[in-house]
Amino acid sequence: MKLLIKQRVFSWTDTYDIYDEAGMPKYYVKAEFLALGHQIHVYDRGGQEVGFISQKLFRLMPQFEIFAFGRSQGLIRKEFTFFRPKYHVECRNWSVNGDVFGWDYDVLEQNRTVAHISKELFRWGDTYVINFARPEDEIMVLLLVIAIDAANCSNN
Repeated sequence: MKLLIKQRVFSWTDTYDIYDEAGMPKYYVKAEFLALGHQIHVYDRGGQEVGFISQKLFRLMPQFEIFAFGRSQGLIRKEFTFFRPKYHVECRNWSVNGDVFGWDYDVLEQNRTVAHISKELFRWGDTYVINFARPEDEIMVLLLVIAIDAANCSNN
């Protein structure tokens, strides 16, 4: 299965449109305008909130609490590394390993690939392609990608 995440460039906050494999709109993402840290909401096309990401403040490395369907799922923490970005997804015991440039990521669960995330280059605004195998992982992988993008934004 595949999702495509495209950032809207001319927006006051982080805003994304998410498309399915057929190119049909599936979700949209809006960040709160006046908030301390990243507070990001994910909605389906019917306007129902399916996920929420809240940045934990005053941390050495970026950390986000993930909510799906109104319930806390756990934390995503960026780990300290020198060359390759690495994240730990506490709620699913996933690990996320990035390449040197931070453009491609593999989401792993006990040496099994859950998803592959790649950032498309030479696009207007950030564009990510997510490939994942299990439909039940869709929302968590989507929230993970948005949190990684927010963490990268926090570091810049």
